[in-house]
Amino acid sequence: MSTLSNAFTFRGGCHCGQLRVAFSSALDPASIIPRACDCSFCQKHGAAYVSDPAGQLSVIMQNPDALRRYRQGSNTAEFLLCDRCGVLVAVVFEHDARIYGAVNARSLEGPTGFGCAVPASPQLLAPGEKVVRWSQLWVPDVELVTSGT
Repeated sequence: MSTLSNAFTFRGGCHCGQLRVAFSSALDPASIIPRACDCSFCQKHGAAYVSDPAGQLSVIMQNPDALRRYRQGSNTAEFLLCDRCGVLVAVVFEHDARIYGAVNARSLEGPTGFGCAVPASPQLLAPGEKVVRWSQLWVPDVELVTSGT
């Protein structure tokens, strides 16, 4: 993945360290508004997602078994959780041979400077409408990498 010029890189991951995330965006952090999905799964995990269609997102696993994938609702999106500690770090979906994703802002470390979270209701959209919306909002070409450490 190439580096974005003038980008901010936000790092984080799960509680136990098996999953790490790196989200890069050239957007001013204050202009990035986390979207708090109102579905019961995301609410129970306290998730609020950030993304940038011109940004980059990597999910780094200590080993392939560290990643638990979960689908619910329309089965359009796949949630990425730590197999050990259960933290939800990101959500992805595949479309036209690309992986799009958004990172759970609450899995990022330190103050991010993001705006206040706003509610989002993807469950009100049909699966095709979700794909259109997410392919416009989410980071394309997400990297899922095994670190081997």
